[in-house]
Amino acid sequence: MINVLFVCLGNICRSPMAEAMFRELVKREGLEHEVKVDSAGTGDWHVGSQPHEGTRSILTKYKIDAEGLRARQIRESDLLDFQYIVAMDTSNVKNIEKLKKANSSAHIVRLLDYVDERQEKDIPDPYFTGDFEETYELVKIGCTNLLNELRRNHNI
Repeated sequence: MINVLFVCLGNICRSPMAEAMFRELVKREGLEHEVKVDSAGTGDWHVGSQPHEGTRSILTKYKIDAEGLRARQIRESDLLDFQYIVAMDTSNVKNIEKLKKANSSAHIVRLLDYVDERQEKDIPDPYFTGDFEETYELVKIGCTNLLNELRRNHNI
């Protein structure tokens, strides 16, 4: 089982959008028994909350199921339980790396590291920008490329 954790600041906008979208891609490819997906935030402000209304709206618009998603904060154990920890921006990566212990083998990357043709590697936070459509498009291409990478690296 390949375990993938998406991480943003509060786990109500970008990372739950990525989690829902990646689950949908995994399901479409018939890989639900090969890939486990979750999301978390580096902060604890929204723990227990459902995704932001803007995230829910954009996922509904594109017929992606967000049912049951609830915000949680990343834990040290996540760096042992997940092989891929996929952050939405550089600040998230720095916060995740502070939790990393010597025995962690988690691969910590930004989602847009999987998008070679894009110079800017941070996904703007729609909580502040209000542009959920832009975030959706960036998450979509990042998730698609991430799944292709997993397929190559793990022969799935």
